[in-house]
Amino acid sequence: MDATTSGTPTVQYHNIPDQPITAIVAAPVSAFLRQVHHCFGDSTPGEFPLAANPSIVLHVLTTCNLDPQDLAKLEATCSFFRQPANFAPDYELSISELAALDMCQRRAIFKPMTDEERQSLKHRCGGSWKLVLRFLLAGEACCRREKSQAIAGPGHSIAVTSSGAVYSFGSNSSGQLGHGNTEEDWRPQQIRSLQGIRIIQAAAGAGRTMLISDAGRVYAFGKDSFGEAEYGVQGTKLVTTPQPVESLKDIFVVQAAIGNFFTAVLSREGRVYTFSWGKDSKLGHKTEPNDVEPQPLLGALENIPVVQIAAGYCYLLCLACQPSGMSVYSVGCGLGGKLGHGSRTDEKYPRLIEQFQLLNLQPMVVAAGAWHAAVVGRDGRVCTWGWGRYGCLGHGNEECESVPKVVEALRDVKAVHVATGDYTTFVVSDDGDVYSFGCGESASLGHNTAGEGQQGNRHANVLSPELVMSLKQVNERVVQISLTNSIYWNAHTFALTESGKLYAFGAGDKGQLGIELANNQTERGNPERVDIDLN
Repeated sequence: MDATTSGTPTVQYHNIPDQPITAIVAAPVSAFLRQVHHCFGDSTPGEFPLAANPSIVLHVLTTCNLDPQDLAKLEATCSFFRQPANFAPDYELSISELAALDMCQRRAIFKPMTDEERQSLKHRCGGSWKLVLRFLLAGEACCRREKSQAIAGPGHSIAVTSSGAVYSFGSNSSGQLGHGNTEEDWRPQQIRSLQGIRIIQAAAGAGRTMLISDAGRVYAFGKDSFGEAEYGVQGTKLVTTPQPVESLKDIFVVQAAIGNFFTAVLSREGRVYTFSWGKDSKLGHKTEPNDVEPQPLLGALENIPVVQIAAGYCYLLCLACQPSGMSVYSVGCGLGGKLGHGSRTDEKYPRLIEQFQLLNLQPMVVAAGAWHAAVVGRDGRVCTWGWGRYGCLGHGNEECESVPKVVEALRDVKAVHVATGDYTTFVVSDDGDVYSFGCGESASLGHNTAGEGQQGNRHANVLSPELVMSLKQVNERVVQISLTNSIYWNAHTFALTESGKLYAFGAGDKGQLGIELANNQTERGNPERVDIDLN
């Protein structure tokens, strides 16, 4: 019987020690005395001897009225005891460490690792399989790894299905659609040359695209340079079909981020590498703009695992996972205060943003816009900082903020996802509602009170978060928002729902919406379904 329906009190349990298996095997197993260590009844619950009889205690605990997250952890641990572990016993590990290792082995990027690579990752994460598991789960949560996703790039768009197929559409002047030509196309077309390769991550920059496979290989096409400016300059040659990046063949990559003048990639072990834009005052290493060799990001993050990277205009944010908790580091150009350190000075090595500790906020998702940045905390609070033009910080004004500041207008919203672009910000709540604020140019905020072709406020700037009612009307839970992060291209926005439906609005002059527009139309103010099923 479920304790929530039977009227039994919630169990409070604490001080459960981690004991090695040797302690369990050596000690005689005493009977489980319900009159002393009980779960039900009117008396105050005592401590549970977890190491003495784990299967009994865990079975009892799962019937109690626990927090959903705690219950999920216990259920996972119980499944560990019900099934063969498929690895040699380690008598030095506690039960919780064994359960964590078992759960690590179910993660896609952990499975192909050798024993030596796994031990190295364990050491890098802090010497515990529980810390490794937290590192793996954090990366999956903030990057939609192994899940469908849509990328609203500068003038062109990329959509990745849950099975790893890739569709592209929009501007194609540099071959960035990957179809073997330079013809613009609004119709979403699958990249056929990738058949047999499962893609799990994508990044889109001005005139170029990067894709990452489940085997950690990186494929790039469009402009052949990793470090050019967004506007006006072409590469020495154009690549019109996905080609593996040979300089990354020895690095298992899980994420890529394209900024202006540089590109960054994140390895499976949580190491960050950058290409180009390596002047002394920037990323801590000297390279030429056309350099195609990855350089490790030096400084504070050399021995700290990173779970997510986000690139803006000439700067990089890194979400790090440490035994003490999650933290954010920034490096690059500090113009507008977008590095979050209380000043506008550049940082050539990653520097910890200390403000989150003062706010008592554990960062879980980070987003880097062109000139501003945002973070979602574990408790659902949203922080923004940087250049506040057009109200993109959501604080009701256009002031700059040089350190992260909580968006008070969202204090009653528990956020789970945030996306930033060129002076625009979107926030997704835990119930699937979407809020946006900032620059209303190109109707990319989704606040359209009038119908298509009618005059309305679709281009108005929004200084404080407003619920996007046009997305509320699709009657689907939104799980991801992507918007154009470029100062030179008209912005468009994608909203991906839980069922895999993709909706688009904003600028469509290059076909980047994946929707056919009438001859006199250049944008779409209301979300419209794109003809792709991403699930």
